[in-house]
Amino acid sequence: MRHLVARIGLALLLAGAAALSFARPPFTASAAPAQWATSWIAPAQPLWDSGFALPLGMPRQLQDVTLRQHLRISVGGERLRLVVSNEYGHSPLKVASAHVGLGASGPGAYARFQGSKEITVAAGAKAVSDPIAVAVPSGARLQVDLYLPDRTSLAGFHWDARDQTLLLSGNVAGRAAAESGERGETLATRAFLSAVMVEAARAPVAVVALGDSITDGNGSTPGADRRWPDFLARRLAPQGVAVLNAGISGNRLLRPGMGESALARLERDALQHPGVRAVIVLLGTNDIGWPGGAFAPDEALPSLASLTQGLRQLVERAHQRGVRVIGGTLMPFEDALKGTPLEGHFSPEKDALRQQLNEWIRHAGAFDAVVDFDRMARDPSRPTRLRAAFDSGDHLHPGDDGYRAMADSIDLRALLGPAHE
Repeated sequence: MRHLVARIGLALLLAGAAALSFARPPFTASAAPAQWATSWIAPAQPLWDSGFALPLGMPRQLQDVTLRQHLRISVGGERLRLVVSNEYGHSPLKVASAHVGLGASGPGAYARFQGSKEITVAAGAKAVSDPIAVAVPSGARLQVDLYLPDRTSLAGFHWDARDQTLLLSGNVAGRAAAESGERGETLATRAFLSAVMVEAARAPVAVVALGDSITDGNGSTPGADRRWPDFLARRLAPQGVAVLNAGISGNRLLRPGMGESALARLERDALQHPGVRAVIVLLGTNDIGWPGGAFAPDEALPSLASLTQGLRQLVERAHQRGVRVIGGTLMPFEDALKGTPLEGHFSPEKDALRQQLNEWIRHAGAFDAVVDFDRMARDPSRPTRLRAAFDSGDHLHPGDDGYRAMADSIDLRALLGPAHE
């Protein structure tokens, strides 16, 4: 009898389990996890003290303000996510409201973080929003508002926005600036917003531009998206390839500058993004130009061997992740910043080192491909200086036409490799 009861009980348990399993909805393609692609980034930099050659260009403390930032993504998607950065911060960051919209007057929505409209980001950390139901086409201009209610120390900072950032009083996130009763303060910097991600229809593919102020776009028209990575993004958008600008003004390959060295930030700012296929490296100008000048008056020039070893290390680390590396030659900079307090970037000795490094980049075989920015940009009659049509006026940074020419000189097949064809 006990055996009969046990068998009946087991049968009932199995029947119940079967009923529960049939109650679950069957798996469908729509249940597959979303794929998220990074479409835009602004790498964070640590703050510098007041004794540095350049000002921060932004208050060190903020309270009861809305930071309104404008940007252009590379690839689009049906939904998006914001990445809020407290990198290099030493205290928690509270964001009480975050809003993203298509331009200043297009459709938009408030961001939530695990269902809450507020988020407190730990010191040194980042936070990713929940998916936001705003469809964005490739190349869309976005306006992102972050409201900071409490006394907040500047962090997640990017010095050269090349775009309009507004500092508005009070909580006006998602509202027109005119509704706040004031126009606000216009800044040339960014803070607290480090990336925008989009929901991808297929596995993401991305190219990262890793460099200094030339990659950051210094010398281009602010708000016009005319950096060389912007022009490259327009070329690659039809293929669904994101272009991420990891340029930081003042960046150096070997030493800290206006931020960590490129070797120190390679993983965070380049290799960790989903689907990175290639990194275009344009580095060394500040390693050569800074020593003995206003930025690093007590430093000696690096050796050619140290620069080439640093580049080989960068390539090796990228190759370990299956990422192609395209080396860019350094453009000429005779008379760079001449007549300004920052003069001292150029000397014949520095130019000789630049040319030696360029010859190594062209012929050493260290890179998967080479883009010869130097040959494209130099003045044929005087190869130690920029072609006048490409010069922004400071003899160091290209202008809009120069940046367009840089992007056009990149061979897309060599960039992405045969696996992408």
